[in-house]
Amino acid sequence: DGLTQRFHRVIALDFMGFGFSDKPRPHRYSIFEQASIVEGLVHHLGLHHQRINLLSHDYGDTVAQELLHRYEHNETGSILINSLCLSNGGIFPETHYPRFIQKILKDGGFLSLIIMRLMNFFFFSRGLGAVFGPYTQPSQAEYWDMWTAVRTNDGNLVVDSILQYINQRKKHRDRWVGALMSTSVPLHLIYGPLDPVNPHPEFLQLYKKVLPTSTVSVLDDHISHYPQLEDPTGFLNAYLNFINSF
Repeated sequence: DGLTQRFHRVIALDFMGFGFSDKPRPHRYSIFEQASIVEGLVHHLGLHHQRINLLSHDYGDTVAQELLHRYEHNETGSILINSLCLSNGGIFPETHYPRFIQKILKDGGFLSLIIMRLMNFFFFSRGLGAVFGPYTQPSQAEYWDMWTAVRTNDGNLVVDSILQYINQRKKHRDRWVGALMSTSVPLHLIYGPLDPVNPHPEFLQLYKKVLPTSTVSVLDDHISHYPQLEDPTGFLNAYLNFINSF
């Protein structure tokens, strides 16, 4: 609601493999394809001549980096990016620490297939709760909503394919980090410092070193990997302060 009060139009999408979007299997899920889907959506909505403010999180950070690379290189079909705000995500592979289950699923082969079929609400909620702060845990109803979204279209059976983005981040680091380093687009980071996946201070120190022209908002000490859910008011205020700064 806060975004719709500030902007003429707000677009939120489920990527393929997520939420209520299609979840084909077998399929080679890739950041490149997801970026092309975003471009396709923008064209479909007739917004390809509009300058767009991108707001991203985690997996979406990497998609945004690919979109930024295409924009900076003026590639055919690229969207016009007015600004980019990132939030907790594996922007730098060297400071990204996937959860143990993510490591198994992305590299586990046959074992991954077994784990995905055995995955249930209890294990899902336990695993997800570990990347929320101690005072900002989702309610049981919210966990069930998330689990329902995962299970829609058998999404639990494509998790290992989607997690290949972790390997893609390493392979294409220079392309995606380079896009952030070379851009003239206004950049901002909203960061929950209790994040075990992109830990403080290691992640933030590297971010400021590599991207010294980017502005940064660090939320309260108890905010973890999902700042937009754990502190929606703080997140919104940080974002609007960024947008109003240029």
